[in-house]
Amino acid sequence: MAGTDTSVKDGGSDLAGLEAGLDALETVPDSRRPLRRTLVEKVLPPVVAVALVPAVWQALVSFRIVDDPTRLPAPADVWHVLREAWLKGELLGYMWTSVSRGLLGFCLALLVGTPLGLLVARVKPVRAAIGPVLSGLQSLPSVAWVPPAVIWLGLDNTMMYAVILLGAVPSIANGLVSGIDQVPPLFLRAGRTLGASGPRGTWHIVLPAALPGYVAGLKQGWAFSWRSLMAAEIIASSPDLGIGLGQLLENGRNAGDMAMVFEAILLILGVGIAIDLLIFSPLERWVLRSRGLLVTH
Repeated sequence: MAGTDTSVKDGGSDLAGLEAGLDALETVPDSRRPLRRTLVEKVLPPVVAVALVPAVWQALVSFRIVDDPTRLPAPADVWHVLREAWLKGELLGYMWTSVSRGLLGFCLALLVGTPLGLLVARVKPVRAAIGPVLSGLQSLPSVAWVPPAVIWLGLDNTMMYAVILLGAVPSIANGLVSGIDQVPPLFLRAGRTLGASGPRGTWHIVLPAALPGYVAGLKQGWAFSWRSLMAAEIIASSPDLGIGLGQLLENGRNAGDMAMVFEAILLILGVGIAIDLLIFSPLERWVLRSRGLLVTH
């Protein structure tokens, strides 16, 4: 009996140790990153990179490597144009015209691309018929849709949204299809065993498991939305459309004003980076963190 008790105790001790080890593996250390380390690792590199660009730019002008201001204006000239547009109250108008169109067009593309991606991923005949078309549309340059959209819809915002939809929907749909294709079959079988089949299985099993691929498709879809919009604003101009960033870029080209051209380029780049940093990067980090895929140390 003593031997049996001893073995039971030893077995219980081993089991307790194993459980403690598993708990330690599953426990996420609750340690906050020091502020100094965050500044050095996260804030300093992009600040240095941003500061390096105007420094090199100014060096090209100062050392007369490019001494023709009609080809490369000085950073001060571009700053002067930006400041003047701000003081006139025009700068925010340029940005709002494009950003409002881009975000609304992207939301429309999201409403179309998500159910389309689900349909393509879950229905084999639809996938066989539409899948290659979506891939082909995704590789088609967005600018190719501008002339037919102008002919079909005229010079108005409807044309702009149509170009955005045609540019962004394939990326969103293909991202969701890719995410669903990577869902382990075991998840689907477990869902059916628990009664989550049909629409319930799609909502509770398929979509959550496909989120990483879907978010990647959303990020790419926004990039296509923004590029499509810029192409449409550059090519299609009308007083009724207002002046967005793409039209500002075209106005600078027509006037031969390189400072205005660089102003438009910087604003287009700045808006694209801001949307990514404020919306898509936090969303991507949340999805990865919720799945334990984000390395924080």
